[in-house]
Amino acid sequence: MKLLRVGTAGSERPALLDAEGILRDLSGVVPDIDGALLADDAALGRVRAAAESGELPVLDADGLRVGPPLARIGKIVCIGLNYHDHARETGAEPPAEPVIFFKAADTVVGPDDTVLVPRGSVKTDWEVELAVVIGRTARYLESHEEALARVAGYAVAHDVSEREFQIERGGTWDKGKNCETFNPLGPWLVTADEVSDPQDLSLKLWLNGELKQDGTTAEQIFSVAEVVRYVSQFMTLYPGDVINTGTPAGVALGQPEPKPYLRAGDVVELEIGGLGRQRQEFKPA
Repeated sequence: MKLLRVGTAGSERPALLDAEGILRDLSGVVPDIDGALLADDAALGRVRAAAESGELPVLDADGLRVGPPLARIGKIVCIGLNYHDHARETGAEPPAEPVIFFKAADTVVGPDDTVLVPRGSVKTDWEVELAVVIGRTARYLESHEEALARVAGYAVAHDVSEREFQIERGGTWDKGKNCETFNPLGPWLVTADEVSDPQDLSLKLWLNGELKQDGTTAEQIFSVAEVVRYVSQFMTLYPGDVINTGTPAGVALGQPEPKPYLRAGDVVELEIGGLGRQRQEFKPA
């Protein structure tokens, strides 16, 4: 299923994109799309039955804002330097273990919402990423099979980053990762049954119409299953938590000088095969 949330910011309602690409209202079936729904097999069963019935009310998509596909996100765990080609372009050694940092849940905006270039920023960068949405509590997992069984679905994430704040301003990466609007998510939460192999997904990103990133999850250093298993050794993952799994080559940081960092007025578009497309205009904070 392709689950999404539509409406003005803060007042989104649950919806579903059916097999014919018709947008349908789910608000009469479930109150929202969140961790509680993803952990409730009975509720998900009602959603599936409603979708298959073809009787859900149709929504007019014209002019309707698409919000983040997941409400009440618990935590966003991010994996750094998780693509072989990205490590090469930045001159970094591939990590021996996954690099973990966090983004606050309040960085999440809709897939087509405005993204703000922080005040004083000179190195705002783009990163298309596969987001993994957790649907079952995960702690101390032992196998990749157990890890994938905890995944509710997948989405497109844009891990916007300010490289000067991240790398040159001391401390951890977090200050370059948690600026306002720095995690567009969606348009859809695609349930795991529709993604036969998370290591066979194409990722693309365009800046002002020019293709900048053209990668595949096959280049991941640590697979989706390994990332979920590994993270569960250090923290408990709960339904509604999100893992951003890293970005392929093609970010501004890896370009020759002068690096084409983002400025107000730029337009970024990104997509992952089968998971949908985003478009953001960048404006000053």
